[in-house]
Amino acid sequence: METLLQGITSITWQELVMMLIGGLLMYLGIKKEYEPTLLVPMGLGAILVNIPGTGVLTQIVGGHESKGVLDILFSAGISTELFPLLIFIGIGAMIDFGPLLQNPFMLLFGAAAQFGIFFTVIVAVLFGFDIKEAASIGIIGAADGPTSIFVSGQLAPKLLGPITVAAYSYMALVPIIQPAAIKAVTTKKERQIRMTYKSEDVSKTVKILFPIAITIVAGFIAPISLPLVGFLMFGNLLRECGVLDRLSQSAQNELVNIVSILLGLTISVKLVADQFLNVQTLMIIAFGLVAFVMDSIGGVLFAKLLNLFRKKKINPMIGAAGISAFPMSSRVIQRMATDEDPQNFVLMYAVGANVSGQIASVVAGGLLLSFFS
Repeated sequence: METLLQGITSITWQELVMMLIGGLLMYLGIKKEYEPTLLVPMGLGAILVNIPGTGVLTQIVGGHESKGVLDILFSAGISTELFPLLIFIGIGAMIDFGPLLQNPFMLLFGAAAQFGIFFTVIVAVLFGFDIKEAASIGIIGAADGPTSIFVSGQLAPKLLGPITVAAYSYMALVPIIQPAAIKAVTTKKERQIRMTYKSEDVSKTVKILFPIAITIVAGFIAPISLPLVGFLMFGNLLRECGVLDRLSQSAQNELVNIVSILLGLTISVKLVADQFLNVQTLMIIAFGLVAFVMDSIGGVLFAKLLNLFRKKKINPMIGAAGISAFPMSSRVIQRMATDEDPQNFVLMYAVGANVSGQIASVVAGGLLLSFFS
């Protein structure tokens, strides 16, 4: 009987808190539908790893080491960055770069909307984090979970848990956070600016050459980013080449689904109470919010700067779509435009900025790695 009750009697309040956090993550994923493919397995994983003596983590049993399945998966899929890179293949296969290719200047907004990353790196250093930890915290602003995992896994693996939770939480909260940030730096008149959209066909050749060209350019700018950029563009090449439709569909569905399950469960290894519940975690979550907000504001302010020199004004809200949260951010921008003016349609411009943000975020991650690894 004593053995049976040992787990209950040895549990700490910190472990109970982490189980409640796991329950909250599952609630947000199931009830609110906030990134359910990641938050639901992460939530259950948080409960699994915080049960005393849990078999999913490596334990010493009878003087012998018993390997836990989540530790094995972590070593194979997270420590090697394999899982986030495989997800990038699927993401690339899902993305249509057509709206960006029709309006190439939208690439500027993808670059401008990474401002919050580098701003937060400076702030985090000022608050006592070392430069590698600060870079890992700053990348949360990219609103790109796999990139955050990839960068922090190399620069600050001890912070992987809170960084991952923050990254995916803020991705899920785009519809709540972005409108407030945008309204803080725009006027109603600016949000009502209409933009005329002219649809232009993009040739198949251009769509095929684009991922190849981006891979080469990114390779010369930040060679260390090639695992991120290369896998993303490989997925897009599967989509656009026209002869690998089955592989493209598999990447978009089976591959992403399977790896998302494994990634969500495996990342919970870093949600153990004694590693997660501390002041440092709260600071990481707070700085992650700063990075995310400043990314959105940076894109908006850049659009307002361009408007000083343009006859045809840009709706500055489009600048905020330059983050990597695709396609959620572009939908938020269109909804805000419609709220201000029911006849205002800026979706395609916002989508162009949004997909450029996907490219810019992985390049920014690569730059952080090249600077600080």
